[in-house]
Amino acid sequence: MPGPLPIESVNHIARVTHDLDASLAFYRDVLGFQQIWRPGFAFPGAWLFNYNVQIHLIATATGDPPTRDIGLRADHVAFHVRDTDEVERLLDEHNIKFRKNEVPDTGVTQLFFLDPDGNHIEIGAYPPAKDLD
Repeated sequence: MPGPLPIESVNHIARVTHDLDASLAFYRDVLGFQQIWRPGFAFPGAWLFNYNVQIHLIATATGDPPTRDIGLRADHVAFHVRDTDEVERLLDEHNIKFRKNEVPDTGVTQLFFLDPDGNHIEIGAYPPAKDLD
């Protein structure tokens, strides 16, 4: 059997958006990403960067409307922070609805919320990963 692919890191996360301006403002003003240069594609979008990862926003006028139900088990991107209380305060200041979850046996608090297109985002203060042994 062949070995795994020689992946070195995450380069970017692509998000399709129905409202490029709203998504750009969200990822910039709420999550702290900065807009960077983007090639001259034949479709609208924006690229952003911070935390050693890029967010690629791809504008579309088609597809399903965004969901507004915040789930704890949906596909999501998770970001690590040191202080979830500070994140909770800032989400309140930005008027962003969120769900709070406590992970059993870890002491980890998770905050789940949605971007303008209904993509799930998780924020938590995570301990280092543990081996199975």
